[in-house]
Amino acid sequence: MLLKFLTRREFLNFGKLSLLFLLNSCSNVPNKVRISFEKSFYPKSFQDTIPKNWKQVKMNFESIHSEKNIKTTFKSDFTLINDGWITSLNFKEFEKINEYPLIEKLDNRSRDFLGSFKESLRSKLFPIGVVPYTIMIKNNKELINSARSSWDFLLSKKLTGKIIFPQSPRVVLSIAKKINSSNSLKKLKSQAMLFDDKNMLNWLINSDACVAIVPYSFCSKYLKIDPRLSLVFPNQGVPLMWHFLLTRSNLNNSILIKWIKTLEKKSIVDKLVSQGWYLPFKSDYSQSKYKSEIFTSSVPSQECWNNSWSFPLLTNEQTINLENSWNESLIP
Repeated sequence: MLLKFLTRREFLNFGKLSLLFLLNSCSNVPNKVRISFEKSFYPKSFQDTIPKNWKQVKMNFESIHSEKNIKTTFKSDFTLINDGWITSLNFKEFEKINEYPLIEKLDNRSRDFLGSFKESLRSKLFPIGVVPYTIMIKNNKELINSARSSWDFLLSKKLTGKIIFPQSPRVVLSIAKKINSSNSLKKLKSQAMLFDDKNMLNWLINSDACVAIVPYSFCSKYLKIDPRLSLVFPNQGVPLMWHFLLTRSNLNNSILIKWIKTLEKKSIVDKLVSQGWYLPFKSDYSQSKYKSEIFTSSVPSQECWNNSWSFPLLTNEQTINLENSWNESLIP
């Protein structure tokens, strides 16, 4: 009867073996992939594509140099960031990412934009989304046709003090260059109600403002709740906001490629575009979203895309010239 039971020594040895097996099993389980980003910059349709077994970590780019953000980035495998914040990161902390086969997925527009960066940065930036700016018009259908043809409509006397501009001088200056008028930047700034990135749409809805210039991906939920709002994409083109993925991890690129492949599903591409997010990939279905010939308020026309522009990094001299142009426009 006793032979059917383990001896005390056998029981202890069995326990040791079980513990070693458990520890070995745990050591073979990879840590959860961490991806950090500022959630307010990304539409829900994009956030929903991030694999469920990844940990999404919030960042706040308004205080990007805070100790909390630095720790968040340091502990993350991947970081998402838009082109306006690239210079805020220490690229020495990131690994190369833009290599074959990932580079093979990119379309000509994203490759051309990457070509504007130094090699030390270019190899660490993977374009994962491009968002066109749009003009949101409130309660004024008459403006739509003139806004569709060019940016000149912004100088209308009816809009004096009723336009909400992005807080970026570079975006505003780029739009001013499209306007067919002398001293266009000074005139454009005189039309401003305010310059705001965070609450521009709340201001548009709840004030006397008539127009706001805003990234398309910020708009979709407001269009659903306020029938007074209309979208316009001028055929002259619009500024583009680029989003990039960076990595600090030695993870095999296969984990990233697997995610990218899910983004290219037709149903997901449709959801992303409906919330203002375009994939910079060369797949036929992704590219079809840039080729709308129909004049509609919901998407940019192909002509608009062809005339749109991006913002490569500025040299020190260019930064000084930009600041001088902006400050000179403040002089009465």
